[in-house]
This record gives sequence, C-alpha cells and structure tokens, in this order.
Amino acid sequence: MDKIIEYMLAEDEGFGDITSQAVVEKGKIVKAYIVSKDEGILAGSDLIRQLFEEKGVKVTFWLADGTKISKSDLLMSLEGDARTILLLERTALNLLMRMSGVASRANHFVNLVKDSNVRIAGTRKTSPAIGKFDKYALKVGGADTHRFGLDDMVLIKDNHIAACGTPLEALKKAKKNTSFSKKIEIEVETLEDAIECVKNGADIVMLDNMSPDEVKNVIAELNKLDIRRNSLIEVSGGINEKNIMDYANLGVDIISMGGLTHATRSLDFSLKLQP
Repeated sequence: MDKIIEYMLAEDEGFGDITSQAVVEKGKIVKAYIVSKDEGILAGSDLIRQLFEEKGVKVTFWLADGTKISKSDLLMSLEGDARTILLLERTALNLLMRMSGVASRANHFVNLVKDSNVRIAGTRKTSPAIGKFDKYALKVGGADTHRFGLDDMVLIKDNHIAACGTPLEALKKAKKNTSFSKKIEIEVETLEDAIECVKNGADIVMLDNMSPDEVKNVIAELNKLDIRRNSLIEVSGGINEKNIMDYANLGVDIISMGGLTHATRSLDFSLKLQP
C-alpha cells in the first residue's frame, strides 16, 4: 500500500508542482484543515495521517475511522510546509473521499439487514491497484472483505467450470489438489448443482444470479435433506437496495455485492489553508 501511495504522489507531481513553486514562498509554514462537505462514514484517516507525517506535516485528528460524519465536520488539522501540503492535497483527498464513500455504502447495506442473521460482503470488483484500500474501507463500514486476492481461497466460478466440466467435477478436483488450510467455494446456478456441491463438502456454495424464489427453494431442499449446515450459503448477483431484504430473510449466510466498491460514490471533502 505504501508503494501504491508513492506511485500516486509521483504520478500527480510529475516534474514538480509548478503552481506552488511559482506563487508560494519556499519554506512557508501554514496551518490547514480537512472538512467534510458530505454525510457518511469516515475511513482512511490513519493512511492520510501517515501520508502527511512521512513528509513532515503535523496531523491532529478530530474524528476516527468508523465515525458518522456530517456536513461541515472538521476531520483533521494540519501544520507544515505550505508547498508540501499542496503537493499532497489531491492524493490525500482522493483516497480519503473514496474510502469513506465505500465505507458509507457498506454501512448502509449492513444497517438494512441488521435484524437478519446474514453477513454483507464485498467482492474483488474494486478499482485497479487500490483493492486493499477498498477492502479496508469495507471493514470500517461493517462489511466482510471477502477475498483480498486470488491466493486467499479457492473460488470456483463459471469460467473455471467451463474449463474443466461440471460443478461437481470442478469441486472434486479442487478438494484433491488444495491444502486443508484453504476453504473451497463454488458458484452454482441450479438447485441440482447446489445440492451436489453441499453433499460433496464445499465449504461455501454461492447461488449466483438466482431469484429469491429460487434461493428459497434451494434452502428448503437442503433443509429437507438435512444437509443445510454442511456448507455456508452465499447469494450474489443483481442484489440491490430494493430487493436485499427479499434475500436476507431466506436463511442465507452471506450476501456479496460488487456494487459496494465498483458502484460507490466518493464523499466530498475539502482541504483549506488558513489565511
């Protein structure tokens, strides 16, 4: 993450901040502050503190990650070299706003299902290079991070199945070739495949793009066969604010949503130097 932030800074700076060099006195010490122009959940403040402090800027926190914020809330105060603060401004704000947006959206959906025994999770549908920032923000918002990367666990999806045969064949190959230390999840699209994969020891079975009625039928059949608790049941695909409760009340364990990261809105923050 440190290397990614350094790249972000280098990309923004180019061969130098020619505006600040032209109009801001070298070595001038100033005070500044970051204020919210939005409502939501704050996430990323520790990263922003590190970003500024590594460049010699003193940071004072007023609010911590996970805090509910409103318009005009003072998030943090800064004191240091004016040129340095201006050099870091856009990168710091972009990260803080993005992460707070992800945390806010995650928290919104977590609160929607708070009375149901279900876990909201993100996916790997993050922006390139900043997946770990998105995952941290999901956690701050109260959601599960799901996989950080391809090496976290075995997740057999439709393309894996297309490459090797049926879901059951793919599951059996995975169990044969995977260490006991890694969980195995498999994506299925039919009742029959869901039953076979639960019977054959999948740790997690993902019901992909199933309607609430289809999911209800799967859960009922698994209960009838007395194998429901053999596997965690995850639902994913097409789930949104309007229909999430239709899924949350069916007895599934996990609802995963790519929209928590790929369709999120950054919150609006502003950095201001004191005259």
